Amino acid sequence: MVDVPLPHLDRPFDYAVPTTLDEQVQAGSRVRVRFAGRLVDAYVLERVDASEHEGTLAFVERAVGTEPVVTAETSTLFRAVADRWAGNYVDVVRLGVPSRHAAAESSAPKPPGELPVPPPGGFAGYRAGAAFLTAVGDGKAARAVWSARPGDDWAARLAEAVRVVHDAGRGAVVVVPDGRDLERLDAAMRVSLGTGRHVALAADLGPAERYRRWLAVRRGQIRVAIGTRGAAYAPVADLGLLAVWDEGDDLHAEPRAPYPHARDVLVLRSSLTGAALLVGGYARTAEAQLLVESGWAHEIVTERTALRASAPSVRPVADDIEIARDPAAAAARLPSLAWRTVREALAAGNPVLVQVPRRGYVPSLACVQDRTPARCSVCAGPLAAPSERAVPACRWCGRPAGEWRCPTCGGRRMRAVVVGAGRTAEELGRAFPGHPVRTSGGDRVLAEVGDEAALVVATPGAEPLCPGGYGAALLLDGWALLSRPDLRAAEETLRRWMNAAALVRPRGPVVVGADSGLPTVQALVRWDPAGAAARELAERAELGLPPATRMAGLTGTPTAVGELLGAAVLPDGAQVVGPVPVDADSERMLVRVPRGKGAELAHALKTAAAGRSARRSAEPVRIALDPLEAL
Repeated sequence: MVDVPLPHLDRPFDYAVPTTLDEQVQAGSRVRVRFAGRLVDAYVLERVDASEHEGTLAFVERAVGTEPVVTAETSTLFRAVADRWAGNYVDVVRLGVPSRHAAAESSAPKPPGELPVPPPGGFAGYRAGAAFLTAVGDGKAARAVWSARPGDDWAARLAEAVRVVHDAGRGAVVVVPDGRDLERLDAAMRVSLGTGRHVALAADLGPAERYRRWLAVRRGQIRVAIGTRGAAYAPVADLGLLAVWDEGDDLHAEPRAPYPHARDVLVLRSSLTGAALLVGGYARTAEAQLLVESGWAHEIVTERTALRASAPSVRPVADDIEIARDPAAAAARLPSLAWRTVREALAAGNPVLVQVPRRGYVPSLACVQDRTPARCSVCAGPLAAPSERAVPACRWCGRPAGEWRCPTCGGRRMRAVVVGAGRTAEELGRAFPGHPVRTSGGDRVLAEVGDEAALVVATPGAEPLCPGGYGAALLLDGWALLSRPDLRAAEETLRRWMNAAALVRPRGPVVVGADSGLPTVQALVRWDPAGAAARELAERAELGLPPATRMAGLTGTPTAVGELLGAAVLPDGAQVVGPVPVDADSERMLVRVPRGKGAELAHALKTAAAGRSARRSAEPVRIALDPLEAL
């Protein structure tokens, strides 16, 4: 396969191997070849005695290193991912094979340390948890969707499952959303496996170290690979377990072509290899629920009695009791319930977590008189205030807007539309003097805080761990999360709320700033991620939306998108929706088909794209299957 990312060239080409390279060029090797007059990279799929090509074959120019970088199993996976997401083989290889670093090829890994005694397990406390580990240890293709219990150490549970696979002599791949989760999982793996038996793969390691660790897996010296989304393709031999944590996090969605989701890659890899699969998180997506309802996977959950004992006590600010006590509770950002909860937790010497959806001080402003959004006079970007006394400035171009006037009424005074984490921390610090206020978010994310009385203000995903658990939590501005113009708004809001609430001690108070009658709030109060996911899936099925259907987003100029759709032989029953403007020059069209015809849709779009590529059409079209941004 030549590394030329053009759809019509996404097929194997035969090359002759000179006798001088006979030993170096093997199946899976990275080589350099002449293609259309240029010297390009290529990957060897297989060596054969003869070619069916009747013409003269070009020779391989040289081998790039002595290490085969593609295995038979990962090659099959790359092809399957490319076909499912209407992409190219070499694009998927870039996602799964790191760049070569020659010095790393000569390094040898350190010998593993002593294998520790397995720490006490916790999966036995879940319904079907022990049975899943037994099946994994026996080498069966067990597949499960795991709803983690609040307060449980999810990293220790994943390490427990990996230890079972390791002791059975097989390999494992575990994927987490980000570097913080990876550090936590890495520490749990060292406790379970000791040193030298696993590697952590992440993009921020640097090219040499990342390639060295990846090579240890490719050579079979390490059988356990953990990491962020790129680790889903790790060439672990004899796979016994594939796992993904917090599968609803959008960091699992690959921003590069062909835009696969790590969860779906692992589902596909489990189907191809027969390895066990564990999809975990505190919350659950509609995609994971579909795996359960289709019978493809079983669920691992906590019995309700144990769940009630470990889950936090969630109170909405606008329930009937609070409104009767405080009529302003429905409109107040911090009603009396929130103040009482914080005051009592701090008085008991406990830390309090405050989750704020937006970072910054005041990220959105509007006219005081008529609520017209305040925008930059140059680029029309939204105005924001970085601090209490700072001049408002544009969030897009950075220009100060000290002379701003409302285009509707001519007024010059502005008010906050949304309050950020910085302003919230300032207000809480004034309200509770004598207690430290820490902020976590943006480029200053705290990994951990102590057990002393303090206020911790964090944006979603940046909540620091507290070893003993938080004494209470406030989940503010729920409307800002629930009102986003996004199909996944309710699902993503529940995920963010549950991830934060799970850090609170058992039966600790959690105050959520949203109406108690909303289904998302009720799911949080009951701690019922499965029920929320089942409702979400049923609603999407009724509306014909993914994952009940397959959908493709086509983004480009109107001419290019129209040309692609005109050339595509879409499956029967395909529905074309749009166009939707994306910017001044491009638009997006959506193509929807029944779920069973997703492969046909991908093939039709890939074939049409190949035809445009062969004709050297100048305007590109971005093809994304089940795109998050379009939903």
